[in-house]
Amino acid sequence: VQLQASGGGLVQAGGSLRLSCAASGRTFSSYVMGWFRQAPGKEREFVAAISWSGSTTYYADSVKGRFTISRDNAKATAYLQMNSLKPEDTAVYYCAAVLNFYGSRSPAGYDYWGQGTQVTVSS
Repeated sequence: VQLQASGGGLVQAGGSLRLSCAASGRTFSSYVMGWFRQAPGKEREFVAAISWSGSTTYYADSVKGRFTISRDNAKATAYLQMNSLKPEDTAVYYCAAVLNFYGSRSPAGYDYWGQGTQVTVSS
C-alpha cells in the first residue's frame, strides 16, 4: 500500500487542523492505520492508531482528548483531527499502515509509511 499524507500547516495555539492519509490499493480496509510525529532532534513517536474497522482506537497520553483518529474505508483514507493544538505538537506527522497489528506503539511495528506533513503551532 502507498500512503500520501496531507493537511499540515501553520496554526496558532488553540487552533485546529485535520490531516488526511490517502492510500492506494484495494486492501486499505485490511490495514491498521497509525499516525506518528517527529519533532526536530527527537525520535519518531506514536500519536494514534485505528483498527481496520474503525471500532478501536489508540492514543498517546499527550494527545488524548484533543486528537481524534478516524477512517473512511470507502475512500481509502485515514484522518487525524487535531484540536486545541499546542506549540509542543509542532512536528512532521507521518501516517503508517500495518496488516498484522500487535498493539505496538513503536515505528518498527508498522510496515508502510507516507512522506510526512509539517505541522507548526505558534504560541
